[in-house]
Amino acid sequence: MTGFGKQNMAVLVLREADDITAVLRQALDTAPAEERPGLERAMALTAEAGAVPDAELRGRWALRRMASAGYEGPPRAVAAVKALRTAERSLSLLQAVNLSKDAEAVALDGQNAQGGQDA
Repeated sequence: MTGFGKQNMAVLVLREADDITAVLRQALDTAPAEERPGLERAMALTAEAGAVPDAELRGRWALRRMASAGYEGPPRAVAAVKALRTAERSLSLLQAVNLSKDAEAVALDGQNAQGGQDA
């Protein structure tokens, strides 16, 4: 299975939402009534954050890295891949291209969300 080795794992997504939810659940179980609404809201926010797909998290990260390199153009351009590789020197060309695809999907979702608000 060529192409599925460790070199393709450029960005590892770490999730601690389950651990945070467990801590919040413990706190909620023993919380006085006035603290319960805030803890319940915190649990809901943690669940939302934990539901974000890995590709979206990678895409957001890639967009931030592109911006840190001074790149402001479309995420799938050659210049975007170059900006990623400039910002993160350890990325291979394949990794940077794949991350630019994730970034494009995030950017398109953001544009679609904005378009839906204007309509």
